[in-house]
Amino acid sequence: MPESSADSVAAFLDRAELRRTTIMTVLTVVAGAVDAITFLTMGQVFAALETGNVLFLTFALAGSGPISVIRPAVALVTFAAGVATATFGIRALTARGHRWFPAALGTEGVLLAVAGTLALLRAGTGSLAHDPDLVPLAVVALAMGVRSAVVLRVAVPGMPTLLLQMSLVQLVADFATTPRVPDGAQGRLRRLARTRLTATICGMFLGGTLGTLMAPWGTGRALLVVATVVMALALSGVHADLPHHRPPPPASASAS
Repeated sequence: MPESSADSVAAFLDRAELRRTTIMTVLTVVAGAVDAITFLTMGQVFAALETGNVLFLTFALAGSGPISVIRPAVALVTFAAGVATATFGIRALTARGHRWFPAALGTEGVLLAVAGTLALLRAGTGSLAHDPDLVPLAVVALAMGVRSAVVLRVAVPGMPTLLLQMSLVQLVADFATTPRVPDGAQGRLRRLARTRLTATICGMFLGGTLGTLMAPWGTGRALLVVATVVMALALSGVHADLPHHRPPPPASASAS
């Protein structure tokens, strides 16, 4: 391949990876905002960070402080339900050759909008921190379960969108082992990996900050703002920059 052609291909791939990284960063910001909103306005519970809910559940069962048992339990169960439902839905759409990413992202946005509407009907512009109604929380956790299935299928390295611990570990370990990025194709891949890991960490921080700033608006209005962002992303055609997964060939076909 001539050098100019190779440079053109590399530039195209760089632009595609940049767009893909941007999409996943926006989703990471959304996840951070959702967790901040649910924790601050729905009674010390997370919708996306299920590690936190498991710990809250253990604290509550051990009788350590005024921590609810029911809230983290509801979040865990409905999150798992969202994962299962979205996994089956994505598999069905993929088998038919459809673009599943905008459909799954739209589903997340609709669920967040439903949760925000329910919160508005229940608490107006206030919060649900001391409200016994768990339905809005369950719907938000369901939406985040859908998201987890989406990012698992997209599988952009270093960008899980729902948590940052492993991204932080990988980034620090990478700098510790190779402080200077080498030249050439290997260096380009290393820079891309570092960019994604950094975007995940910064995106979660930014999302948490924005969610905290939106929390005084009330649970309903804050969730509706987040839902609007997700729906806009779903309708923007961004799925063209993400992998179009197809089902594997049947065993008989591969054997022949």
